[in-house]
Amino acid sequence: MATGSGIKILLSSLRIENCYLHSNKLPKLFRKTDYGVFHTSNIHTSTLLTAQPRLTPQEVTDILRLNEYSHEFSTTGSVRSYDSNQLPSNDPIEDTRSEARCLLTEGMLLGVFDGHGGAACAQVIAKRLFNYITVSLLPPDLLYKYLQSMDNSSGMQQLESFNGKYEFVEELKGIYHESLKKFVVELSKTDRSDFQMKEALERAFLRLDEDISKEALSTVEEKVGVKTMSVSMSGAVACVAHVDGPHLHLANVGDCQAVLGVLSDTDTWTAKKLSVEHNTDNPAEVQRILNEHPANERDSVIRLERLLGQLAPLRAFGDFRYKWSKQIMTEVVVPRYGEQMMAPHYHTPPYLTAQPEIVHHRLTPRDRFLVIASDGLWDLVSPLQVVRLVGEHMSGKVTLSPLRLPRKDMTLDEINSLLLQRRKGLAKKPVDRNAATHLLRHALGGTEYGIEHSKISQLLSLPQEVVRLFRDDITITVIYFDPEYLRHCPL
Repeated sequence: MATGSGIKILLSSLRIENCYLHSNKLPKLFRKTDYGVFHTSNIHTSTLLTAQPRLTPQEVTDILRLNEYSHEFSTTGSVRSYDSNQLPSNDPIEDTRSEARCLLTEGMLLGVFDGHGGAACAQVIAKRLFNYITVSLLPPDLLYKYLQSMDNSSGMQQLESFNGKYEFVEELKGIYHESLKKFVVELSKTDRSDFQMKEALERAFLRLDEDISKEALSTVEEKVGVKTMSVSMSGAVACVAHVDGPHLHLANVGDCQAVLGVLSDTDTWTAKKLSVEHNTDNPAEVQRILNEHPANERDSVIRLERLLGQLAPLRAFGDFRYKWSKQIMTEVVVPRYGEQMMAPHYHTPPYLTAQPEIVHHRLTPRDRFLVIASDGLWDLVSPLQVVRLVGEHMSGKVTLSPLRLPRKDMTLDEINSLLLQRRKGLAKKPVDRNAATHLLRHALGGTEYGIEHSKISQLLSLPQEVVRLFRDDITITVIYFDPEYLRHCPL
């Protein structure tokens, strides 16, 4: 995001309450804002940066490590471990992330979700989408067994989640359970003899988005309608990876990115971008939207590099004020939230979709890691920089632990080679063990001469009312693959 005079931030007009998740550690979930354009013409950025108190190196480290998480897997598989971290800009943070192991089928699911207009949609999607994906992957016999168990408290578990912090409040649990059950019933009646992973992922994304709409409209007159409407009126983009052996499927909606770190034969790092962004930087995506609407809307559908002049991502979950019919907007939304909720030139909805773009990649031993992150990271560092930073971190991280020989029968030459590698890694010894934290530190404070403490200190000590002008929420997940497993695993 650019800084200085004329910075524009799109804000939400919706009054939303802290009411759809509960946790004794959960911060205030929403803030009341006015929809429109916030101009910073009277804000002098140089004054803001120099007027803030200087953080000590330890204070910087404490802030960066506050939300970090690492997990190593003891079982054999293509995913060896992962690191994740988040750094908020909004209060509360509108990004979230989720990671889980599929229990009824093979594979791991890992995703990053970037919310806008509030945190509601992103947090709900992060908690529900993996359930929709996993039931879409079940073969008919397991699907039937799972359906039979859904009404039992000790029913079949389909996911083992990691680092989960929150649970839905009881009144939403029931609604969400019934929606998922209806989806499972419909799947059980569908002929899926010709299973296609792409179709399964698309079905899961679109059905969850459809259910969010139905839940909001069917409960709008009830007390719980405040919660379901808050989810439907906010929005979220999503980037989800499903890893099963050598098969990596990536499903993306919006402007999060996923980049593969590949180590070449000459031991140099290359970045392979797997995701396709859905914003105005993508000419094919702009053309798709223009083709879906009459020619007389050509100048209004995309304005100011935004959908209807308002929304930056061109695909997203939620955001039903860009999807519902004009009648629903007029009769349901406007009376409750005001005329400003109806976008200008709203003639032929829907203008927005949650249809994911699916990419399949067969992993090789050269594919060492995958980085999935919200656009807050990619605004600051390029994909190649990210891959090089993680690659250097992999090399240097070994020096953070005591030397252990991988096996007892090593020759002197092998031990000498190990020591030489370790000495080489000492030159790249990182401050942080967690690679996502390493990326955060370099994204905020990196210069061509290394980390500049004053720079990162300034960016981390900005007051809440202006921090969003300088950086976005950042969420990062780094997934490490096992090259030995990939070298010997079957197709």
